[in-house]
Amino acid sequence: MQYDLVIFDNDGVLVDSEPISNRILAEYLTEVGHPTSYEDSIRDYMGAAVHRIHDTVRERSGEQLPAGFDDTFHARVFAAFERELTPVPGAAAVLDRLAAAGVPYCLASSGSHERIRVALRKTGLYDRFGEDRIFSAQDVGRGKPAPDLFLHAAESLGVAPARCAVVEDSLLGVQAGTAAGMTVFGFTAMTPAAKLADAEAVFATMAELPELLGLQDR
Repeated sequence: MQYDLVIFDNDGVLVDSEPISNRILAEYLTEVGHPTSYEDSIRDYMGAAVHRIHDTVRERSGEQLPAGFDDTFHARVFAAFERELTPVPGAAAVLDRLAAAGVPYCLASSGSHERIRVALRKTGLYDRFGEDRIFSAQDVGRGKPAPDLFLHAAESLGVAPARCAVVEDSLLGVQAGTAAGMTVFGFTAMTPAAKLADAEAVFATMAELPELLGLQDR
């Protein structure tokens, strides 16, 4: 099938940020009295908006995270991005292939607008999007696994959900795309394929994605 819009997650799909941000999140949660391993962070928070961190800590401990938690966390993440962040291998080539084939694409991320732009500029991918094709959970209030963000992106670009493909690497993202009535492809670079079983198909490298998106003859 050929799609009228391809919606990419950002963290872990376009930019290799998940190892960085989850390492820092685990360290910071532990620092403020909520012991968390890197593996815990991946399991509980990968693909989620920051409000999920607050909700989960409150549900488990009955405590609130400190005032200013988000600002400190983001500052640490952005500093690490400047030192370490790289694009996901092959992601730029997929975007260029879509552009050459005339297939519209956009980005829909649980991250804040600031985080998205910091990451895209650092990795040299920003110019492949521009302001009108970047969507954040901040735009809709409810992050993944709610479908709101993907539906907002599709509506903004005038495409019916059934004509959209979603490229995701987290369970929450696959759940959101499926709930939106879109075809979801699961990237297994950091998530076991079994966790992404609700996706239409899974793939391990970006070189496999163009065929899944129907670009082999375009």
